[in-house]
Amino acid sequence: MKKFVIIVLAVAGIGFLSWQIYEKASGSKEGSGSRRGSPAVAVEITPIQQASIKDVGRFSGSLFPQSEFIVAPKIAGRLEKILVDIGDGVTADNLVAVLDDEEYQQQVNQAVAELEVAQASLEEVKITSETAKREYERTVALREKKIASESQLDLADSEYKTQQAKLQVAAAQVSQKQAALKMAKVRLSYTQIRVPPNHAGEQRVVGERFVDEGSMLAPNTPIVSILNIGTLIAVINVIERDYPKIRLGLPALINTDAFPGQTFSGKVLRIAPLLMEKAREARVEIKIPNEQMLLKPGMFVRVQIEFELHENVTVIPLAALVKRNGNQGVFVVDRQEKKARFVPVTVGIVNETRVEILKPQLTGAVITLGQHLIEDGATIILPDEMSKADPQRQADKPDSPPGKKPAAGERT
Repeated sequence: MKKFVIIVLAVAGIGFLSWQIYEKASGSKEGSGSRRGSPAVAVEITPIQQASIKDVGRFSGSLFPQSEFIVAPKIAGRLEKILVDIGDGVTADNLVAVLDDEEYQQQVNQAVAELEVAQASLEEVKITSETAKREYERTVALREKKIASESQLDLADSEYKTQQAKLQVAAAQVSQKQAALKMAKVRLSYTQIRVPPNHAGEQRVVGERFVDEGSMLAPNTPIVSILNIGTLIAVINVIERDYPKIRLGLPALINTDAFPGQTFSGKVLRIAPLLMEKAREARVEIKIPNEQMLLKPGMFVRVQIEFELHENVTVIPLAALVKRNGNQGVFVVDRQEKKARFVPVTVGIVNETRVEILKPQLTGAVITLGQHLIEDGATIILPDEMSKADPQRQADKPDSPPGKKPAAGERT
C-alpha cells in the first residue's frame, strides 16, 4: 500500500512538471508573436510624377449629312426621263428629271394666243379712243362759236370718257393675259426638275432614288434625295455630368470601324439648350470636314472631346486611390521605416489610368498593388527587397545528394 502511494505521488509530480514546462513554452511563443506584430505585406509601388493630364470625354453617336432634301415635282405628270441615280454627284441647277410637257406646252400656246387677242383689242380701243377724243375737241370748238348745242357737247364728252374707260379695260386685259402666259411658262418649266441652288458651294450626291421612268407622279412625289456630304455632322448625346463641360468650338477626334487606325477631326458646332427628360441627355452636334468623301451618313462613330488640359501637375496611377474610414486617399511609401502611410487627398482630373492630386503636395512613391491588405502604418515589403530575397531562398534550398536517383513519382 505504501509503495502504491509513492508511485501515485511520483506520477503526479511528473505531470505537474510537464504542465509547467508547456506553459512556459506557450508563453514564450505568444510573447515572441506579440513582439513581431502583423506580418509584412509585399506591395508594388509607382513613383509620384509631375506630368500633364487631360480630361477627355468619350461618346458614341452617328453621322448625318450637313443637309438633306427631297427633289419632287411641283406639278402632276408622267415621268419621262430621270437623269441621275444613286451615288451620282450633282451641282446647283443640274437637271434631275423631265416630265411629259405636252399639256403644259399647249397651255403656253393658248396663253400666247389669248395675249395676242387682248393686244389686238387694245389697239382697236386705242383707235376708237383717239377718234372720240378728236370729236370731243371739235365739238368743244363749235360750242365756243355757238354752232354746236349743249347736248351735242355732252354727248361727245360722254363718248370720249367711255372710250377712255374701254382703253383702260383693254390694257388691263393685256396685263392679265401676260401674267397668264408667264404662269403657263412657269408651269412648263416645272416639267424640268432641277437641283436647287447651293449657296455653300459644297459637293452634293444622290442618296436615294424613289421612282422609275414612266411613273405617274402627283405633286410633291419624291423622286430622289440629295445629300451634302462635303461636311458631315456627328450627333452625340451628353449626360448631365458632362454637359457643363461642353463648349462651342471644342476640338473633337472621331474614329469609326470603317477606317480602323484613322482619326478624323471636328469641332463642336451646336449644343442643345435642354436635356431630354427621359434619358437626361442633351444633343450635341460636331462638324466634321469630309473633303475626301471617306465618311458616310449613318456610320457609327466614337468621339473624344478634350475638356481640359492641366500641365506640370502631380499625377498618380488611378489604382493607387483607396478609401479608408470614408476618406479617399493613397498609401505613400516610407522607405526608411518600410511603412505605408495613408494620406487623404483632394483629386482633380480623373481619367482611365491616372489621377491629378490637388492637395496635399506628394513626393516619393505610392502603393498600387497590395494596398487593400494594409492599414495606416503597416509594414511592407518593397519590390527590390523581394528580388533580393528570392536568390537567397534558392541558395538555402538543399540539393539532392550526388548520384542519388529520384524515387518513383519524385520530380527532378
